[in-house]
Amino acid sequence: MKVLISDDMHPAGIAVLEAHPNIEVEVRPGLKPEELKKVIQDADALAIRSATKVTAELLNAAPRLKVVGRAGTGLDNVDIAAASKRGIVVMNTPGGNTITTAEHAVSLLLALARNIPQAAQSFREGKWEKKKFQGMEIFNKTLGIIGMGRIGSVVAERALGLRMRVLSYDPFITKELASNLGVELVSLDELLARADFITLHTPKTKDTAKLLNKEAFRKMKPGVRIINCARGGLIDEKALLEALKEGKVAGAALDVFETEPPPADFPLRELANVICTPHLGASTEEAQANVAVAICEQIMEFLLYGTIKNAVNAPSVSQEAMVQLKPYLTLAEALGGFLAQVTEGAINSVSVAYIGEVSKLDTKPLTHSILKGLLFPVVGDEVNYVNAPSMAASRGIHISEEKVASAEDFTTMIRLTVRAGSEENVVAGTIFGKYEPRLVRINKFRLEAIPEGHMLFIYNTDRPGVIGAIGTTIGRHHINIARMHVGQEKERGQNIILLTTDTPVTPECLKDVRALVHVAQAIQLEL
Repeated sequence: MKVLISDDMHPAGIAVLEAHPNIEVEVRPGLKPEELKKVIQDADALAIRSATKVTAELLNAAPRLKVVGRAGTGLDNVDIAAASKRGIVVMNTPGGNTITTAEHAVSLLLALARNIPQAAQSFREGKWEKKKFQGMEIFNKTLGIIGMGRIGSVVAERALGLRMRVLSYDPFITKELASNLGVELVSLDELLARADFITLHTPKTKDTAKLLNKEAFRKMKPGVRIINCARGGLIDEKALLEALKEGKVAGAALDVFETEPPPADFPLRELANVICTPHLGASTEEAQANVAVAICEQIMEFLLYGTIKNAVNAPSVSQEAMVQLKPYLTLAEALGGFLAQVTEGAINSVSVAYIGEVSKLDTKPLTHSILKGLLFPVVGDEVNYVNAPSMAASRGIHISEEKVASAEDFTTMIRLTVRAGSEENVVAGTIFGKYEPRLVRINKFRLEAIPEGHMLFIYNTDRPGVIGAIGTTIGRHHINIARMHVGQEKERGQNIILLTTDTPVTPECLKDVRALVHVAQAIQLEL
């Protein structure tokens, strides 16, 4: 079987594959898309890093392809939906660059505090400018960490060792968990107001895109310093430029950018108080060797034995079990994703009931799928079918299951209950026919909805003209409604509406829908 490696890969990983007599390895980094389409035609596996763009077009040119493996975490460069439709497994290596990325963030923090790159360049130019590059101590300064996942937690540990005070904003962890990590959990506004340094360690989602924008910079204390080793696009670069020029932000250290590499006229690189590195977060010898060996071992085990590990679009089950479970897996992940996006605050418990026919199956992969759906809006590509339970446990989420053999309203149903503080949300789904997932209950409301696509979830008062007003408002923003499902609770005079749109609802459209008189709540969803 042939494995194509289309990006620069550490030799230690390549050696894993080359050592096996039944695997042919072709290393071809730096190919143009058209060249890659020719080379991939007879490949059984594709190993990549971040440079190769695995598009639907490329996948269609690879009739033998069975697996795509990413040496690293981020999968922004892979069309996972297109791979899933073709039955191609997509794997990554979460955790392989945790320490490396955290250390880079701390390195940038120290470099920012002491003007190290600027002073080194000045010295290289034959100057001796001691007064110009006077820095500041980080001892007793306050570090604000946005996102307390794997990397954020390591940064917090290192910062506490440097005797910094550490604040964290992460709406998906509890105060108890933050306290165990030695950090103070606060709101985003409080973090912005109190932090001397702010570092980002969150995935880029619809909720975190341009999280640090013009309004956020206004809330920060004067002289704050910003570090970003997470994802480009978490910071509004134009707003950061203004804040730096105004002096509100004393300095910034950036390893990731909205466009990579940035254009030649990128204005932030011209500022003396900005440190830029070319996405070096995972670039250490140890990390590159770790992720290369890990992904090559995963690819080899899949090709030789059918073992699926760290897959983002397939659980570790046999081919026979997959035939029965596949529609339920899609439903389970959608249920988790739905409740993750409608529940406010840190989730502390998840209860799953498998009712009717589904209770007779091996439900362990289904629970993993629910947890993956629940965590993906929070942590992005870091979660997969394998690590979802341990990641949920690390966030203090208690999981319970029950199997009920006797059917209720449907011959087969999965009911998911999520609790966050005093709030409880329930969603249930079933399978129509053999393969079609449906949402059939949201809290006390009954409905029938296809759980996929760009969606808008609305609570509204049951009054004549409300649905028409919602449709008119969305249409005014040139967004087409593909499907609409309504659930009614006559006793309380309430409705829920679940809309599917052809394109994502814009922030301006969402604001206008929320402003309608009889709309109590409107939440944008992606399933």
